[in-house]
Amino acid sequence: MKKGGTGTLSKEKFFEPEGADKIKPFLWTEKGLYVLDQRKLPLEEKYILCDSIHKIRKAIKVLAVRGAPAIGICAGIGFVIGLENWLKKKELNKFKVNKLRQVVGWITNLLATARPTAVNLFWALERQNKVFESFVKDKEVLSKSEVEELLEILKKEALKIWEEDIKANLKMGEFGEKLLPEGGILTHCNTGALATGGYGTALGVIRSAWNKGKKILVYVDETRPLLQGARLTAWELSKLKISYKVITDNSAGFLMQLGKVKAVILGADRIAKNGDTANKIGTYALAVLAKYHGIPFYVAAPSSTFDLKAESKKDIPIEERSSCEVLNCFKSRITPPGAEALNFAFDITPGELITAFITEKGIIKPPFEQNIPKVVSHES
Repeated sequence: MKKGGTGTLSKEKFFEPEGADKIKPFLWTEKGLYVLDQRKLPLEEKYILCDSIHKIRKAIKVLAVRGAPAIGICAGIGFVIGLENWLKKKELNKFKVNKLRQVVGWITNLLATARPTAVNLFWALERQNKVFESFVKDKEVLSKSEVEELLEILKKEALKIWEEDIKANLKMGEFGEKLLPEGGILTHCNTGALATGGYGTALGVIRSAWNKGKKILVYVDETRPLLQGARLTAWELSKLKISYKVITDNSAGFLMQLGKVKAVILGADRIAKNGDTANKIGTYALAVLAKYHGIPFYVAAPSSTFDLKAESKKDIPIEERSSCEVLNCFKSRITPPGAEALNFAFDITPGELITAFITEKGIIKPPFEQNIPKVVSHES
């Protein structure tokens, strides 16, 4: 891993891992975490400075940064920034471990409550907590130099989480591209560099297949209500010069009926032990359609997205977001006054509808209840 790097903020000291992608959803500098505001894409490419734990939490909550792996990385970085900012306010030479533990608990809770479904958020915070506890073990007080050492170790762990995600995505691309046929490939929501530490999960697999010379046309679901497909996936594919067409969400079934879709590939926000998968709302309908039409349905996700504590869909919380996202399109009202809406951000696709999972540790095929635990391990 390296400190330094290049970017639009070239005068600042950068922190980023080796192999960082050319599409950068966030930039970590000595001033804080700059987040590419995905709410404004593709019309405007603007980074917002998140130099406090509250601003990082807000960026996650309002979807300025989104995608399970990206959220996890930002949480890991936010953990460091939150602790660093608290320590800066305290002009002390010694710090009681119990007090530090309270602060770490507050930081963890604040970030963990930003969004409920993406398990990578909790996974990254758990990793940082383990690093903290390992450092303070059997200590009652830390000196100022020890605290500075702790911050450096936590910073390295955040960079490690980021670096591991990039490597995982590249590996998923390597495994997954072999599964993709030529022709029409349907994807839903956004699973590229914008949603990860770099390269992408499902979009990374598509990227790898394209780079291998496969003749692919990507059908990009617009992904209502926030249009992550039309705005973000199309933006990434344009940058990468990969052939694509944006389609309305309700076109997918007809395209399958016409024989234009050869495979479906998308990402995940949380995967249970039995293969039940939480992903952007609309995923379940696509899985049912793909099953009916005999089309392979692939989920690409790093091992950090598998929640082995969740036995099945009943253990996965589903986020419900503001009805305003459905009642309005951007800032324009599209529904009658007084209209009400139901806005689930995710749905759950049963494992039996999924052909295979593409992970950095290999392809996982049914029976998932036996094979997922064999392949997936959360040991660092």
